[in-house]
Amino acid sequence: MGLGQKSRVRLGLVEDRTGEVPVMPELSQETERGRAILPFVVAEVTGPSMVPTLRHGDRLLVQYGARVGPGDIVVLRHPFQQDLLVVKRVAERREGGWWVLGDNAYAGGDSTDYGTVPEELVLGKVRFRYRPLRRVCREGRRCWGQPASG
Repeated sequence: MGLGQKSRVRLGLVEDRTGEVPVMPELSQETERGRAILPFVVAEVTGPSMVPTLRHGDRLLVQYGARVGPGDIVVLRHPFQQDLLVVKRVAERREGGWWVLGDNAYAGGDSTDYGTVPEELVLGKVRFRYRPLRRVCREGRRCWGQPASG
């Protein structure tokens, strides 16, 4: 991936073989007020904009509707392509929403390109990141899981 490419996330709500873009779950007013259990979803990172914090292929546990603040990593709808979900770090609160940045200054695709992100486009907060296991097999020996490198 070259310069100017953003990190995207693919949500694990729909089986991979369908190729469909999943619809975001609706949040009730109680959920938005924090009185109910908030939904969680697993998302997959694609692209380089959050390197070194997040790498292509990382999986994220995202909590929808969680309160966000500076320093948090969030999943949001791209302001100009709202069918595209991106992952960024919240830098600060500004008039009209949040200023978000990628951790990779050379990748672009953040508020320096599209400005402040309205609050309603910030969908959730990343609570946990993990790298999927890959199987490592040696000839004549059993296989075991090992973190995928990348």
